[in-house]
Amino acid sequence: MNKILIIDDDRELCALIKHSVQSEHIEADFCNTGKEGLQKLKEQEYQLVVLDVMMPGMDGFETLEEIRKENSLPILMFTSKNDSASKVRGLRAGADDYLTKPFDMDELIARIASLIRRYTRFNQQTGTMQKLDFDGLQIDLENRSVTTETGTFELPPKEFDLLLYCAKHQGKILTKQQIYEEVWGEEYFYDDSNIMAIISRLRKKLEVNPSSPKYIQTVKGIGYRFNKEV
Repeated sequence: MNKILIIDDDRELCALIKHSVQSEHIEADFCNTGKEGLQKLKEQEYQLVVLDVMMPGMDGFETLEEIRKENSLPILMFTSKNDSASKVRGLRAGADDYLTKPFDMDELIARIASLIRRYTRFNQQTGTMQKLDFDGLQIDLENRSVTTETGTFELPPKEFDLLLYCAKHQGKILTKQQIYEEVWGEEYFYDDSNIMAIISRLRKKLEVNPSSPKYIQTVKGIGYRFNKEV
């Protein structure tokens, strides 16, 4: 059974989420501070973290940064702020998705289930290890990792899924709608901040010169294309 960790200082909300996700056969632990959350992640294995931005002491952004130093599991962030800056900050720091409080519980459950499903999809493969090789970049489908001139490392789920989707369609122009609906698995509502944040993070990790990308290139006014020359 899949298991998630909820890190939020609202104890009643934590208990409600824990009860609600059981309908999807998902177990849940919860804690109320970032420090407690980091400790639990060292002690147990989880398939996803639900993380609140506004917490006393170590806030959600600081906790997110610490988690990403050690772990690439999916992270869904809560924010009570409606400004896009907070959402983009979380996405750029390594969050895979976000919900603004107050939120619909059915939507939360659907997003949690979707993130876990996408995270585990490639790990269920059997047989020979599958890899995609490009000029200076190797994508390992089995281990969900990439290898560049700087070494081999894992990518968070959304970054890996977006990179893999583009790479599998090398040379084809992909619209933002196509990318969003494939990677996020939901209807596109013209919110480009998610895609832009993931692309920016990928370029910083994969490119020698992120301002002049070699792999995922921008097609102005349309979307992106994985370079057919690499």
